[in-house]
Amino acid sequence: MKYYEVTVDTTSEASELVAEILTEAGSNGIGIYDVNDLKDIADSPIVWDYMEEHLLESDGSAQVKGYFPDDGFDALRKTIDEKLAFLKANSPFDCGKLKVTLSEVDDGDWLESWKQYYKPINAGRVTVVPEWIDYTAEKGEYVVKIDPGMAFGTGEHESTKMCLLLLQAMGVENKSVIDVGTGSGILALAAARLGASRVEAYDIDENAVKSARENCALNGLQDKITVDCADLLAKTSDKFDIVLANITADVLITLSASLGTYMKDGGVVVISGIILKREKDVVDAFEKEGFKIDERMNMGEWVAFRLTR
Repeated sequence: MKYYEVTVDTTSEASELVAEILTEAGSNGIGIYDVNDLKDIADSPIVWDYMEEHLLESDGSAQVKGYFPDDGFDALRKTIDEKLAFLKANSPFDCGKLKVTLSEVDDGDWLESWKQYYKPINAGRVTVVPEWIDYTAEKGEYVVKIDPGMAFGTGEHESTKMCLLLLQAMGVENKSVIDVGTGSGILALAAARLGASRVEAYDIDENAVKSARENCALNGLQDKITVDCADLLAKTSDKFDIVLANITADVLITLSASLGTYMKDGGVVVISGIILKREKDVVDAFEKEGFKIDERMNMGEWVAFRLTR
């Protein structure tokens, strides 16, 4: 079936009202593209993930997208135009141009086109493969299947790649591993694939926990990896050979005071998600707690560390 993708250029303040207009007109799904939503997440005191700073640049504009079957759309378009005109004339705040752009999309393309942007990602001996791609591993290669879902972590970002490489360099066979801020579970899955004896994975986001559990089942590792929803390390008191934290600079600084209590004697901490301009802040915090840098890795604008104490 053919659909019309209706895109309305508006403002952050008016985006929800425009979305309501498209919903009432019968849209099969709504998408709001507003940088201010990212800013709210970035400013949240509980956010564990990170994002490129250029993504937070905003001029106050937003886009709202709706999807309508082409059958009978002409009448719906007239209704949409009338309601947008009423909104512009009566809104107490700026609604922007409320320009409407139409494009034809096939329902199959609409539902599946996002998958084209995910490809197998190689990091040393570990290859992260989207679950819908048939992939045959070469000798000595460890495959981690991922359905990204709504959680961060596909292996493409530099911070994740560095963690995967640091894990392989130190060796994880027969070791216990904890992954703080697991996202899609990619690091926990890689650790299990590489031979870890026990893996625990935590995230504050319920969607991430759901995604990580599904990815564990996808890889047949649900019995080897414990995934739970928790604020940082609130649900464990065990000690581990390897502690992984691929989060943000601010959260890592907060963790620096307590992370050592979860390390076994001779244990190792791998931290990542640190943009270059925050490197010194993070290093100072961990050195204050007695950690020393055993290895530093840099990719693009990001750094990662292997630490001991």
